[in-house]
Amino acid sequence: MIGKSHRFHGYNSLRPVYRQGQTVRGPMLSLKFAPRDPRRPYRVAVVVSRKVHKSAVVRNRVRRRIYEIVRRGDAAVRPGTDLVFTVFSDQLAELDAAHLQKTVEQLLGKASGKQ
Repeated sequence: MIGKSHRFHGYNSLRPVYRQGQTVRGPMLSLKFAPRDPRRPYRVAVVVSRKVHKSAVVRNRVRRRIYEIVRRGDAAVRPGTDLVFTVFSDQLAELDAAHLQKTVEQLLGKASGKQ
């Protein structure tokens, strides 16, 4: 699980990222990112709607897998960055770990190149 300092807190905490952030999109998910104070740790959120899959178990599995990939690749994420992953496909639940990791890392690479 990702650390408490790397999570968003509160109902309106994602709003600045959605308003001012930039987007990079992949075939199954997108990443919206926005810079903030570089002395603060990065924050990550994963949004999986009910349109993706009706089962909360599957949605949570997708969410946990993406959080774990970001946690392992901690050094690749710049401090002071807000990241919001939005999932569009239920295929991520059954996707093998290496392919999912490659997809997430590509989005993170595109985001770090745009900053």
